[in-house]
Amino acid sequence: MMNNSQLPGLYVHVPFCGSKCPYCDFYSVTPRSQMGQWMAALEGEISLYKDRFPVFDSLYVGGGTPSLLDEQTLTSLIKGIFHGFAISPDAEVTMECNPDDVTPGKAVLFRSLGVNRISLGVQSLDDKELGFLQRRHSASQAERALACLQRAGFDNVGIDLIYGLPGQIQSDWCETLDRALEFEPAHLSCYELTISAGTPFARMRDEGVFAPLEEEEGRALFLATAQYLADRGYIHYEVSNFAKEKKFMCHHNRKYWKRTPYLGLGPSAHSFAHGERWWNVRSVSQYCEHIFKGRSPVEGSEKLSQDQASLESLALGFRTKEGLDETLFQNRPQAHKIITELCESGLVSREDGRILPTPKGFLVADSLPLLFY
Repeated sequence: MMNNSQLPGLYVHVPFCGSKCPYCDFYSVTPRSQMGQWMAALEGEISLYKDRFPVFDSLYVGGGTPSLLDEQTLTSLIKGIFHGFAISPDAEVTMECNPDDVTPGKAVLFRSLGVNRISLGVQSLDDKELGFLQRRHSASQAERALACLQRAGFDNVGIDLIYGLPGQIQSDWCETLDRALEFEPAHLSCYELTISAGTPFARMRDEGVFAPLEEEEGRALFLATAQYLADRGYIHYEVSNFAKEKKFMCHHNRKYWKRTPYLGLGPSAHSFAHGERWWNVRSVSQYCEHIFKGRSPVEGSEKLSQDQASLESLALGFRTKEGLDETLFQNRPQAHKIITELCESGLVSREDGRILPTPKGFLVADSLPLLFY
């Protein structure tokens, strides 16, 4: 796998879910009546970009819930992508899955279609927590799905988990981590529960149904997670992401953090190339309507100024273990003094000409770039 490749990545958004989680602010819909139209529209969007990108070395099928698709639709989707674009023979091909969708037959199907990496939305291995999150699966279903994927021959399975639930204590969270590690996952994504405006959880919080964890409690859980997984050999390569080995770092997602070009297809999908970012309409109906009328589904775009691009590069660099080349700071006033103070505070370290964030630095990664402006 060419982890430092500058080849673009391809993202395909499947906008359908069996149910809508109350914390989720990604675009998805629960009715599946438009699935056929969406598939036809996606084929049309593929044709719009067919000659604009020579070859992709990563494909990420996300959502929504891609694993919700039936065998025929899923086969048509993946084969249509491979037919429409040049995908590198050694490309990382990821599919997001829900545990309750994973069956022995589907696991074998995923592999037969060229999927070589699974991102499994487990979120918790505690049934009470899963009930609070209103997930459709149980802890035992999640464990069966993990075992099923292993039997199908997947050696690159990532587990998504959520911590920082109301009332959660460190021992509860570590128990979930322990149970997850029994399956020796290649990758772990550990996200603190975020309550976004407009979601059911935001309304419930405002109505006093539950109280979120205090900020300091969330910080403590983050640092405990970093230490816990580091002690077990996992590489903390991005704020929320841990890999068992370097080869299991998500090649596709690293393109976002390195500002490598990527193309996003489907409603609400984002793309980036040549310093420009653009995004599609956030509606299945509007997306299909644009395509069927021969129009681009792009809703908006932005071209970053040199200062904006520089600030973004710093922001993304401070979110990753690789950090930033020290030469990027050489023309910034007070940079040497600021970096020295950050080192003394334990937020970054200097190593081989690079400025590397520590776990404590990850906690404030979004604010660090502003110190240099």
